Amino acid sequence: MVTLKSLKLPEMYHAFVSNPIPSPVPMLDFSRQFAPLRQEILDAITQVCDSQQFILGPRVAAFEVAAAAACASAFAIGCASGTDGLWLALTAARPRYDPHDGVITSPFSFFASASAILRAGARPLFADIDPRTFNLSPESVAKVLRTAAGQNVKAILPVHLYGQCADWDGFAAIERDHPGLFLIEDAAQAFGASWNGRPAGSLGHAAAFSFYPTKNLAAFGEAGLVTTSDSHLDQRARSLRSHGMTRRYFHDEVGWNCRLDAIQAAVLEVKLRYLPQGNQQRRERAVRYDELFQAAGIATTSTAASTKDGVVLPWTDPRATHIFHQYVIRAPRRDALRDYLTARRIGSEIYYPVPIHLQAALKDLGYNPGDFPHAELAATEVLALPMYPELRDDEQQTVVEAIRTFYA
Repeated sequence: MVTLKSLKLPEMYHAFVSNPIPSPVPMLDFSRQFAPLRQEILDAITQVCDSQQFILGPRVAAFEVAAAAACASAFAIGCASGTDGLWLALTAARPRYDPHDGVITSPFSFFASASAILRAGARPLFADIDPRTFNLSPESVAKVLRTAAGQNVKAILPVHLYGQCADWDGFAAIERDHPGLFLIEDAAQAFGASWNGRPAGSLGHAAAFSFYPTKNLAAFGEAGLVTTSDSHLDQRARSLRSHGMTRRYFHDEVGWNCRLDAIQAAVLEVKLRYLPQGNQQRRERAVRYDELFQAAGIATTSTAASTKDGVVLPWTDPRATHIFHQYVIRAPRRDALRDYLTARRIGSEIYYPVPIHLQAALKDLGYNPGDFPHAELAATEVLALPMYPELRDDEQQTVVEAIRTFYA
């Protein structure tokens, strides 16, 4: 038996070169974005420190103006997180919710899409997803609205998952058929995305964004935003984020403390100027992944979202401008593939392994396995691969080659 120990030095060298250990490919690398913006960001933070205005104030107001313009929305309200943004948007949209009032959302999303509904005082109702985009299906929502539970629906909360807008033509048609129904965008992953040329954040009555550090537009901690073109909703959201105050220490209703820090606003205002370029680079990275998978011969071009013929690549609705917050494939034997990639120091993530309707915390809602088959199947197959503007060609090649080797 030949081992490395039994080989002489030249033989060891050739053995290593013929079987090289690939370099790590991180799921994310924050340092690559920070390096070229370092001084600009530090200068902005220094200005906040010198001003001694740390909560709301002129830096937050300046970011709100810039963000509203980017979203083609009349108003933007900075807040402490994307989760707070969802609660603010839902709560500002209505005087109050009764416990039997429903808000329809996707079962295939981050947990906050449902928990914010409960926090607003309403009941989450779920409808299945479109298996091609993973977004809430308008057809499934229409079915829910025809049921007894659907008679008490006050709002719909579509999620623009992975950076692609939900089918807003379908939801706009539902709104026309149900006057008084609010459409709230969960745009946590979609700052810069658009639908038929209209930016996310301007499609519904209001929208909520997250600036968690992993997002395309990323803060240096927690931060969020609400956008709307409704002046009443804007005023109420601003009051709610500051304990229900419209004047200092005069509380018109019970709100919450979820104001945006000025340091986060300063960081975001700098990064916002570079976001269009970063989102375009993400789209280019996505095209490169597509090309590499096709060349490797392991991808299916089917839009039926079935893994029986191989890896299913992301599908972009032609009406949407996808910003690829995540590049998510459907993978046969997903969990084994992820273990294989991890062993080779290649990052990946599962968004999301358990649909919301099957989460233990929400068992009292009464949903069961099999209620939303498309969402449940997606949870067993989706795998997010490394995706950020600074991702290199050779790193993408390493990722795809490792996946090809696994299936070979």
